[in-house]
Amino acid sequence: MSSADPPKGPQETSAELRAGLRKLVRDDSSSGWHFGARLRNYFLTGLVIVGPVTITLYFAWWFINVTDAWIKPFVPAAYLPDTYLPFPIPGFGLAVGLVALTLIGALAANLLGRTLISFGEQMLGGMPIVRNVYSALKQIFESVVSATGPGQTFQKVGLIEFPSKGLWSIVFVTGETTGEIGRVMPGGDGDLLTVFMPTGIVPPTGFVCFLPRKDVVFLDMTIEDAAKVIISAGMVTPESQAKLRELAEQSRRGKKNKNKPAPVA
Repeated sequence: MSSADPPKGPQETSAELRAGLRKLVRDDSSSGWHFGARLRNYFLTGLVIVGPVTITLYFAWWFINVTDAWIKPFVPAAYLPDTYLPFPIPGFGLAVGLVALTLIGALAANLLGRTLISFGEQMLGGMPIVRNVYSALKQIFESVVSATGPGQTFQKVGLIEFPSKGLWSIVFVTGETTGEIGRVMPGGDGDLLTVFMPTGIVPPTGFVCFLPRKDVVFLDMTIEDAAKVIISAGMVTPESQAKLRELAEQSRRGKKNKNKPAPVA
């Protein structure tokens, strides 16, 4: 303040002091809000990164332990590494199971193996309740294995109008309709497809539908992307994942440009 300015009275000084305090409180609250929002974003980012990894490792560890608990009792103690080491080796039972399944598959490929399998199936076929369970499970496993092979129609995803007209649901095309259902041609259409429509966030359950090929709208989407859409209740889509990848790439490019040394004039 210059000497020419008139001196301020106590009321003006008090008003300026109150205004300065209000501004200071406003700035502090604003900075505090930004700090809290930043912490929240950091926490959510850490949750997105650590959550899927932790759950995946947990389920993998659980599966390995369960498999070891099932298979290790059938392995002689002389062949178990736990007998000679002071600590157990996780995954040994799983490795033994994979080797055993491979050997059984190789055995089933020759004449002796087919003879033994046929003899076992005849024994199971003579049991009233067991034969029904075994037959159903065998058909399910054969369908899954054959459908997941390369070039099979199970690799296709489509849309059908369900549960009513104008409402569309994602389905997995499992193949062409054959057998008795294909022979009777329900609705008068002989070109039918068999599709499986999962129910929401519980994919193992769903509806098996038989409908004309013309009523199925095929999508250029992989099985994995379609499963993500279903399990996430539509919150995760291929477009959103592509956008996230694009943002991550932009962030990486920005960090690289920031770390580059400035050009010397």
